[in-house]
Amino acid sequence: MVARAQGLFGARPGRLPPDQSIFRITGSASVNGRAATLQTPVRPGDTVETGADSEIIFVVGSQSMILRSESRLVIEQDAAGAAAQLLTGLRLLTGKLLSVSRGSRQRIVTSTATIGIRGTGWYTESDPEQTYFCTCYGVADIAATNDPQSTETVATTQHDRPLYIIGSGEPGRSIRDAPFINHTDQELMLIESLVGREAPFVFPRDDYTGPRRE
Repeated sequence: MVARAQGLFGARPGRLPPDQSIFRITGSASVNGRAATLQTPVRPGDTVETGADSEIIFVVGSQSMILRSESRLVIEQDAAGAAAQLLTGLRLLTGKLLSVSRGSRQRIVTSTATIGIRGTGWYTESDPEQTYFCTCYGVADIAATNDPQSTETVATTQHDRPLYIIGSGEPGRSIRDAPFINHTDQELMLIESLVGREAPFVFPRDDYTGPRRE
């Protein structure tokens, strides 16, 4: 799997050193309003943004992420005490994000959805009208922000149920089926390797033709 990720990204990926947060920046990215470099730390409480045609790949604790172009991500932290440096959630009101975590629970807030993550790999796109969310593997609890009747728990092994969560739908019908788009298993393999793990699937997918069905 590492070899496949290396072919895609041009360098052999592996666990980042403890004092390094950012694996790669393409184009422009900032952390807390300051231009980011490979030496910039990224921590709970920070805000990460990308410019047009840009991307940043980085790690916060045991969670690894790819933030795509024209995105703004707020990394939420515990309120106080010893847990203040723990990532407790992510707020992505605009943009696109691929992320992996294991053994942790957190809340993802987008423009139209609140999603509870139970240690998984996932991809989301957020704009004012709707959210795209793919539970790549693991379990996620999905709720439409403006429609309390639209909730769903998704458990998948490899992109089995991508969804749209729309901002203005009929009661109970704000969560809808979606295709598999704009992210790859090779990218998941890469960001898992940056935190010393392997993706749980055996055969990476190379297509975007639709959601996986058994």
